[in-house]
Amino acid sequence: MTHLLARYDELVSLWLRNVSRLKAVAKEQGRLILAIDGMQPEVGHEVLWVIRDCLSGEILLAKTLLSSKTQDLATLLLEVKNTLDVPIDGVVSDGQQSIRKAVEVALPGIAHGLCHFHYLKEASKIIYEADRHAKKELKKHVRGIRKIENSIRDDDQEIEAVVISYCLAVRGSLTSDGRPPLDASGLKLQERLTLIKQSLQKVEKKKTAATINQAQTDSF
Repeated sequence: MTHLLARYDELVSLWLRNVSRLKAVAKEQGRLILAIDGMQPEVGHEVLWVIRDCLSGEILLAKTLLSSKTQDLATLLLEVKNTLDVPIDGVVSDGQQSIRKAVEVALPGIAHGLCHFHYLKEASKIIYEADRHAKKELKKHVRGIRKIENSIRDDDQEIEAVVISYCLAVRGSLTSDGRPPLDASGLKLQERLTLIKQSLQKVEKKKTAATINQAQTDSF
């Protein structure tokens, strides 16, 4: 495995150092929109910084740095700018302060935006908190499932099975989480509890109808 990883690193290095190929791609496009981000596998270790072109998807530069200082990141951006020598229309990042300052230093006047993922993450915080509060309030209305399960002592096994099934349905709804903001767990819980409630109401109507029919039959 170590041998394969070493060969992979060599191939990636050769790919990234093929400057003539990257220049050809950049020249054909006529412009670049850079995305920059860093990844630190472990705290205290070097950070792998990657600069990618959003238009072509090409990785333009990948280097490890011991620090994430503004000047170090500005040097990376300048290396890309000077090597490819095409207009840079914008930069996208996660909004880290050192990256913001590095863009101002290396690429003054260039638009710097927040990436879609981080933008949505920030925008969804209010929705997430509201949904989490709603789920918390909903849970208050369906507490005591275990108590109901332990109290079932019905001679009719069919009725016992139905009650257990409803208890399991409620329990499953409580433990099923979504991924906000597109799949909010509070809304999912509300939807499932509504379906369970509607099902119970149908059962109650059938029971009431059966009781009325039996009473009418007995009266005759």
